[in-house]
This record gives sequence, structure tokens and C-alpha cells, in this order.
Amino acid sequence: QVQLVESGGGLVQAGGSLRLSCAASGRTFRNYHMGWFRQAPGKEREFVAAINWSGGSTLYVDSVKGRFTISRDNAKNTVYLQMNSLKPEDTAVYYCAGRLFWDRSTMYHTGSYDYWGQGTQVTVSS
Repeated sequence: QVQLVESGGGLVQAGGSLRLSCAASGRTFRNYHMGWFRQAPGKEREFVAAINWSGGSTLYVDSVKGRFTISRDNAKNTVYLQMNSLKPEDTAVYYCAGRLFWDRSTMYHTGSYDYWGQGTQVTVSS
């Protein structure tokens, strides 16, 4: 069992930066591949980024490439999402999620993750 708790959300002006954190409980965090997703009001939850257990492989949705960076610190049981050059369209609740198997073709699918956090709100004002 893994419990995930996100933090770091808030209100920021367009062009600003935020760093989200996702703290995991349990000693098996390093076994999990992690993803960040987001859900805007009235929209489906969408994939943002993913990172494999070692941090050696990452994936990003095209809309955040070059602006967001996913990373992890297994010693701290934490995965991060550094978000730069934020835009109003990045406004959403951001969720972290974990799964045991790395498959680049399915890391985008919300249904393929075993554990989810409760989410943290990110609001970008224009």
C-alpha cells in the first residue's frame, strides 16, 4: 500500500513558477513509477508527465515540454513537478499517481495507475 500526498500548489501569475511535491508513504516507493496528471473544471483528467523508478526515463505531454520538469528523490520518497513559464491554461487540480510497471505506451492512461493522491490546486492568473 502506498499513500500519496501532494503539496506546493497555489496562485501564480502567468509566466511564474511553482514546484509541486508528492510525498509517498511506505518503504516501497522506489519500486513505483510515478505520474503527474491534472484536471481542469469541466474537463477530463489528463496526463502531464511520468518518471520511471530510477529517474532515468521521463515522459511529457506536448503542451508542457520545455516548461515542466518531473524528478524524484527516492531517499525522500518524493516526486516533484517543477513548472515554469506557467500559462492560464495550466490552471487545474494536479494529482500524482503511482504504478508498478513502466510501459511508455500506457503511462498516459489514468486507469493504469494503482495509487492516487488527493490533488493540489494550481491557479494561473493572466
